[in-house]
Amino acid sequence: MYLVARGCGDPVLFLHGIPTSCALWNGVIGILSGQFQCIAVDLPGLGRSANTPHGFRDLDALAASIEDIRIEHRIEKWHIVGHDGGCAIAVHYAHRFRHRVGRLALLSPSMFPELKPFYLFEVLRKPAIGELMAPLISLLFWNVAMRLALTGSRDRSDMVKRFRAPFRGLRGSWRLMSLLRWGHPAEVLASVPDLLPGISAPTLVFHGSKDPAVPEAFARRACELMPNSELILLDSGHFLPVNEPVAVAEALGHFLGSDEAEGVVAAAGVFQNQSLR
Repeated sequence: MYLVARGCGDPVLFLHGIPTSCALWNGVIGILSGQFQCIAVDLPGLGRSANTPHGFRDLDALAASIEDIRIEHRIEKWHIVGHDGGCAIAVHYAHRFRHRVGRLALLSPSMFPELKPFYLFEVLRKPAIGELMAPLISLLFWNVAMRLALTGSRDRSDMVKRFRAPFRGLRGSWRLMSLLRWGHPAEVLASVPDLLPGISAPTLVFHGSKDPAVPEAFARRACELMPNSELILLDSGHFLPVNEPVAVAEALGHFLGSDEAEGVVAAAGVFQNQSLR
């Protein structure tokens, strides 16, 4: 997988969701790279990484690929931060390689089997209809839906361009369609609820109160199931790292930089005057 690394200090791995890329974290990493070694990857088929046969269907295989990166870069232990579908990968990794994870942060956690794919994506996931509608759906998603979702970002056009890069060209819309057919949430994400109670790493869960894609109940459920977790609600939509990079980076900086005894309380203190649960 293609990756970027900036800064020095304790290593932090950033995992994006679908269909974004490591560019999702640019604003957050720009702030945190003075405090941490920030590593962000492009997941298979996204950004500059080639697709793989299993794609996003096999979360354990993706977790193993993440572990290969840790070994290759001789990292003893790191923190893991995930957004959207990247949260499910982060949870699988933290469960399987628990001794390699210091702390965990989950943003807009699209990781429960009841997940309902974005309505435009749902059209692309249907056989025959998806093939027929792919060009139109792709056009609507990138030029309308994604731009609206990133409203408030200073470099919205550049960000959309980066996310869309793997899906340009004559066959780009069908590549997007193929990627989005990663499987049924009820099957691919079935194991996540059972894994969460066993996650011992201190965990911070972020959710946007205006998120149209992931219900707030998912974030609250994650906190209820994870024994050492805290929820931060931000006045934002789905793409928290882009729309609220300063707030996210500030909370992550305190949370990831605090000692073991402080747990998630350090980050909670930063948001004591905001909507914190």
